[in-house]
Amino acid sequence: MRDVVSILSAVRKQTVVFQSPSVTEVALTRQDPYLVLISCILSLRTKDKTTAQASTRLFSSASNPSQMLLLSASRIQRLIYPVGFYRTKARTIREVSLRIIRDFKGRVPDTQEGLLSLKGVGLKTASLVLGLGYHIPAICVDTHVHRISHRLGWVQTESPEETQKSLQRIIPRTWWICLNTLLVRFGQNVCLPVSPFCSLCTIHRYCKKRGVSISR
Repeated sequence: MRDVVSILSAVRKQTVVFQSPSVTEVALTRQDPYLVLISCILSLRTKDKTTAQASTRLFSSASNPSQMLLLSASRIQRLIYPVGFYRTKARTIREVSLRIIRDFKGRVPDTQEGLLSLKGVGLKTASLVLGLGYHIPAICVDTHVHRISHRLGWVQTESPEETQKSLQRIIPRTWWICLNTLLVRFGQNVCLPVSPFCSLCTIHRYCKKRGVSISR
C-alpha cells in the first residue's frame, strides 16, 4: 500500500477547490467549540447546505449557551427548519446548553468522556468538537471516511468505531484533525458512493476499489 501521507497529500491538492463541510466552515469562521458542537448536532442526517443555512440563522439569535436558553424550543425549531429531526434537535440543543452551564461551568467539555455525556452527542460529534473546536487530535469517522477507507483498502471493519481505531494505527496524528474535512470533500465530489469519478481521481492507481462496480 502506498504511503498514506502521500495519498492524503494528493487528496488535499485535488480537493482544495471544493467547499469544506459546513461544520468545518463554522470552526474556521467562528472558532468557538460551542458553535462547532451545535453545528454538529444540526448536521446529523442533514445536507451540508441546509446545515450551513440553519447554523447561520440560529447563531444570529444565540451564540452561547446562556443566549440559547433564552430561546424557546419552538423558536429554535423555526430557526433551524428544515434540518432533519428539527423538533428533536431543538430540544437537544436546549438540553445540551443547560448541561454545559450547569455541569461544565459554561464551557464545552474538552474530553471525549465529557462530550459523550451530553445528550445527542456520539463519537462522531465528539471527535469533531475535539479536533475542530479544541485542536486536539481526533479522527472523526462519518459515512465518507468509513466508505473511502474501505474502498482504498486501508481498513476492513464493520463499524465506524472500529474504523476509527484502525485509522489511528496507520495515519500520523498530524493528519487526524483534517482527515474528515479532506475525505468529505473527496467523497462528495470525486469518490462518490455510487459511480465514483475514478477517471478524474488522482489516487485511482493506489485504490483497491473495494465495493466499486461502476465508475466514471
